[in-house]
Amino acid sequence: MSCQKQSEISKNFNCETSVFNNLETVDDVKDLFSLDIPENWKTNLYQDEVQSSIFTADTTKQLTETMLLDVTFIQNKIAFNDAFILQQEQENLAKGLIKTKSKQILLLEKSSLYLYFKGKKGKFNYQVCNIFIKVNESNFVLAKAEVYGDSLVNNRFCEAFSLIENIKLKK
Repeated sequence: MSCQKQSEISKNFNCETSVFNNLETVDDVKDLFSLDIPENWKTNLYQDEVQSSIFTADTTKQLTETMLLDVTFIQNKIAFNDAFILQQEQENLAKGLIKTKSKQILLLEKSSLYLYFKGKKGKFNYQVCNIFIKVNESNFVLAKAEVYGDSLVNNRFCEAFSLIENIKLKK
């Protein structure tokens, strides 16, 4: 029997352990990382010169009952300093989103930072958690979990974190 140690972000959100069944491993187009995703979820892959993404959601549920997960490997430097945090706050404020939580953590055994924003998108209450994971000096991963509506918000974020915690970096 394996016992999975809870990540720091899951502890910060008081998550119970989330378990998904029937997971399939999805590799990004550039083969930089993989993500285990429930096989009935709709998944799209995207890439350009500097990034490669896996975007997924459970489309069998209403938007206000699921979460959207976007994991992107970005070939660029990142520094978790005040200027970076301020830039993130300003970009999100321009979209009407207010930062309610942020913390530097260790995730995937890498220096990471999460920023949690709340606001409205269309007619829905909206919350997003952006998790920046510094892979090395020249690359980072942005894992973005989005939740619409007010139902079981924390549970849906916890489900997202359980998938994010199992990202496999290949580089």
